[in-house]
Order: sequence, then C-alpha cells, then structure tokens
Amino acid sequence: MEVLVVNNYFWKDKRVLITGHTGFKGSWLSLWLQSLGANVVGYSLAPPTEPNMFEVSDIASGMTSVIGDIRDNESVKKLFTEHKPEIVFHLAAQSLVRHSYDAPVETYETNVMGTLSVLEAIRSVDSVRSAVMITTDKCYENKEWLWPYRENEPMGGHDPYSSSKGCAELLISSYRNSFFSKDSYSTHKTAIASARAGNVIGGGDWAKDRLIPDLLNAFIHKKRPLIRNPDAIRPWQHVLEPLSGYMDLAELLYVDGMEYAEAWNFGPSQLDAKSVEWIANEISSRWGDDAKWVNDTQNTHPHEASYLKLDSTKANIKLKWQPRWDIKDAITSIVDWHKAKLVNESMRKVSLMQIEAFSNAK
Repeated sequence: MEVLVVNNYFWKDKRVLITGHTGFKGSWLSLWLQSLGANVVGYSLAPPTEPNMFEVSDIASGMTSVIGDIRDNESVKKLFTEHKPEIVFHLAAQSLVRHSYDAPVETYETNVMGTLSVLEAIRSVDSVRSAVMITTDKCYENKEWLWPYRENEPMGGHDPYSSSKGCAELLISSYRNSFFSKDSYSTHKTAIASARAGNVIGGGDWAKDRLIPDLLNAFIHKKRPLIRNPDAIRPWQHVLEPLSGYMDLAELLYVDGMEYAEAWNFGPSQLDAKSVEWIANEISSRWGDDAKWVNDTQNTHPHEASYLKLDSTKANIKLKWQPRWDIKDAITSIVDWHKAKLVNESMRKVSLMQIEAFSNAK
C-alpha cells in the first residue's frame, strides 16, 4: 500500500498555532514545522523540566513563543485573535499518570478545561480551518484484554490522568457535533479531529517517572535505575511517528474538510507493543558501558494499566499512514541523540537530522 508522507510544500507559510510547544512532543512538532517553512506560534507554560528539549534544541529561535496558561480563557482567545491561526495543534496537558494522583484537580483543570479554552478560542475566530486535538491511548476504558482498542471503543480511565483525557475526548466530540458539524460546514469552515497515540519516546525527553528518561539519566550518572512494572505492555513509538500522523491529518482536514473530522489512533505496529522489561534491556544494551537496571520490588506504586494496545487500522487505510521506524530504530535514535548531547553537539542540528532521516525512511 502507498504510504502518505508529510507534504513539505503544504506547510510553507501556513499559520500554525501549537499549544504545549515547550513540552517534549510540542518541541519536536514545532521544530519539524519550522523546517518546512510554517509560521509557528506556540502557547504554553515554561518548559516543564531542566534540562528540556525546547531549550536544548533552541526551538524558540524559529517561532513566536508565548508563555501562558491554557486554563486562562481570555489570554487564549486573545492569542487566537492576534495571530489568526489557520491550523491548530492542541498538545498542552498535564501528561503524567503518577502526578495525576498527587494533583487531580490540576490534571482535570488542565486537560478538560484547558481543552475547553482552546475550543472556545477556535469558535471566537473565523481563521481556523483545521484543528487536531491530541489526547492519549489511555482515554479508553481499559479492560486489560489482549485486543487493541479501536476508535469506537468506550472512553474511560482508572486514574485521574486517563479519566481526564476520556473527558476531553467527550468534550471534543460534543463541540464538533454542536458547533462544527458537517451540516453547517459551509458556515463555520472548521474541521476538528482528535488524535490518540501510544507511549511516545524520543531524544530530549526528561519527564519525571517515565521509563526511558529514568533509564538514561541513571546510565549517564553510572547508576542502576529501579524499574517498576517490568511486565507491563505498552504501544511504544518514536515521537516522530504520531507527529507525522497529526500533520497528515491536519492537512487532510484543511483540504477535505469534514471527511476526516473524527477520532484517530496513531499507534505502532503490534510487534512493537513490548514489555517494560524488554525496553529496559534494549536501552541498556544499546547504551553499553555495563548499563544495568534493577526491578523495584520494595516500593508500592499507584495503579497503572498492565496491558494496552492501539488499533490503527483506520489511519492505515483511510489516511495511508504507517509507522516508519520500528522499536529498535527508535531506541537507536534515542541513544544516539543523548550521546550527541553528552559531547556538546548542536542538538537543534541533531534533531533536524533525525527528522530528515525519519522522513526519508521507507
């Protein structure tokens, strides 16, 4: 089957607004769009970690970066009015499962009311033609079964983070039906879709309580990290995989309107749904230097799903989207990225080279 590739020509001079641009995924997306000639505006809190991808790869140098809170309705509306975006990517979120147990109110306010702020801002202007609202694979009611989840499965969520994303999906669907429906498209001319990706990994991720950042940080400091839930299965994928899907989807929404205004899964090949233990072993092997990890059997941890897969058949067929790097390619790129940083290479250049390598992969 022919595979759709990101259309470099489409993005030149497009006015694009990204919420959450200082985060891990938002930084990679901002850099990719900059490289294609888009006029990128970002709105987000300050980078969430130190160090962080946004500063290490000098993402701000090629865009307009606005620091603000997605929950501030008036500021978000003002941003939309001032910059009149044609395309919106909403990534701003409280994205950590474990933190959601410590800060449930913040999690719901950010992930639900923050999404509402963006949807209301889209309503307040007439410039937006295409909006991709990013949620998560964890928005589904997880039954811990062997089968991957499809877009028509019920929303749910055991922990506050997962539940908040299920709520966000319901909100997006409601606004699409109420204010951006197919029947009234000729009036509003705005197509809105939601996108659900797997466990996204890549160079430049320093988030707390995430497997690969914890592993690499320990290995860099010659330590043996403690790993929880080694048997848990996740749909691992390099960050550029779903981002390519988001960009393809945004273009199709812009060009073909309501035909693609629905929910989409962007997950890895089923062969790349690996256990935490497998990932930890592969990272250790690729890093070298006698890197090893330890199973954390002493501490008690809050509930996290043990088994989760995504069915991306709809995106494979209707969008002609397919993963480009398998899990071993992804891990190699991550190790290469962080080793390049250790020897003080230009991480903006390294990141752009990885985007180019990914784009050219068959």
